[in-house]
Amino acid sequence: MEDPWARVTLALTLLAVDPAGLRGLWLRARAGPVRARLQDALAAFAPRKLHPSISDDALFGGLDLAATLGTGRMHHHAGLLGEGGMCVLTMAERCPPALAVRLGQALDARPDLGLIALDEAAQDGEGLASALSERLGLFLDLDGVAWADTAPFVLPMDQITQARGRLSQVCITDDMRKQVTGVAAALGIDSLRAPLLALAAARAHAAWRGLSRPQAQDIALAVALVLGHRATMMPDAPPPENEDTPPPPDDDTPAPQSEHENAQDIPDDLLIEAARAALPEGLLARLQAGRVARAAQGQSSGGAVRKSRRRGRPLPSRAGAPDSAARVDVVATLRQAAPWQKLRRKARPDAPAGRVLVHPSDIRVKQFRAQTDRVLIFVVDASGSSAIARLAEAKGAIELMLADAYATRDHVALVSFRGRQAALELAPTRSLVQAKRQLAGLPGGGGTPLAAGLQVALDAALQARSHGMAPTLALLTDGRGNIALDGSADRAQAGADADRLARGIAQHGIPALVIDTGLRPNLHLAGLSGHMGATQIALPRADARALSATLSAAFGD
Repeated sequence: MEDPWARVTLALTLLAVDPAGLRGLWLRARAGPVRARLQDALAAFAPRKLHPSISDDALFGGLDLAATLGTGRMHHHAGLLGEGGMCVLTMAERCPPALAVRLGQALDARPDLGLIALDEAAQDGEGLASALSERLGLFLDLDGVAWADTAPFVLPMDQITQARGRLSQVCITDDMRKQVTGVAAALGIDSLRAPLLALAAARAHAAWRGLSRPQAQDIALAVALVLGHRATMMPDAPPPENEDTPPPPDDDTPAPQSEHENAQDIPDDLLIEAARAALPEGLLARLQAGRVARAAQGQSSGGAVRKSRRRGRPLPSRAGAPDSAARVDVVATLRQAAPWQKLRRKARPDAPAGRVLVHPSDIRVKQFRAQTDRVLIFVVDASGSSAIARLAEAKGAIELMLADAYATRDHVALVSFRGRQAALELAPTRSLVQAKRQLAGLPGGGGTPLAAGLQVALDAALQARSHGMAPTLALLTDGRGNIALDGSADRAQAGADADRLARGIAQHGIPALVIDTGLRPNLHLAGLSGHMGATQIALPRADARALSATLSAAFGD
């Protein structure tokens, strides 16, 4: 389907046919007349609007504190999700991770609930949180769609109602499941939700067309709408067919098409091409960059001051509604309500005597100032002739950074790799004395097991993250690895292992910095930095103080 607006209208139609199976729509579009025209069509879903700053109390319902205090009996109010149906999340690119997770859990638990996420994504790195993008079946990108290419449309509810009646009769075969799952794997999609959602889209399209079993056209459309934007890699396009291949014999009679045509009649390569064609140029790279940026958000600002509603240094209370994440400041609330008691008694003569009449505007919630801890993990190449100099630079930088650790709330760790293995030489610590003792006499020389160093560093970073710290990596090396993970001296396998682990670091959203300490730039390190999503800096003659200053500037201290 080459017409982008026809794709938009069809996607909304499929969502109306099977909202429970497709779960919702991720709409990536900046505010403007094109998106406004599409939103007019969304009115058929009668959605309820959600805002990124909405509280759990407004979402799921909860205690009506003012009514409870005023009457002396428990009063509850319903939340916006209580009725089910479709919801619209505005400014979805600003949705905080906690809200995204709670909405995702609600979608998993409530088949009657659907979500349309309006993602404006004005800058690269913005986008929808993975907790929601993984669960919403359909994806539309209106970037590049001109107003002249659009047309007003209204969802044909009579035909949609008929398609809903046929939906339960549409059969998905095991061959279809295997093929769609295989295509998802070829696109680098590791979530099982993706092929399930794609099959739901194929099923809805077949029901819309009045079929009892999806055909190749239905499967191809589902792959384009559901799997394309989830891809983390695109296999190379198949080579063009040999021009010397004789053309098929002329036959004016079209081949008969059966309603029970097998979906595997369409090759996997064509399904992958359908996913590729569905994405505007450069969109996949921007989406992937957004995934990494969102996963790393907040991880690189160790020691940063943040507002919290649960713990930290107390700040003055503020007006707000109580919910599961906020704590009511009872004293401040009563102090706010006290001056108005005479007026409220006159307005409510039937109120019980001796009770404080509290209005919602009186409620004050506590807030705190919390400070995050960060662990900076040095990954140092201790192999080769220049190992002693690199180790000395790293040791000096560690000592300088630990001297300020109590002010910046930084922890420091050291991973070294040499010979055929890597080791965590210094566990995360803020103790300068312990660091000096652990690092004294650290040996160097031998081969370069870069992949092993990245593996140990990744394990250490994930363990630190599980303890509530924000890990960052600083790799110091002047060359490429020549020892594979299995310990063999195989440069090609060593490079492949290092690239795979670098991509793993990027997928986990761990900020990283690659410092090239060689006298000449190393092209392999540039590729490794790209896989890792890291910044590469050349410091061929860096001393400890320059290294420490570079790291502080790179990670925002």
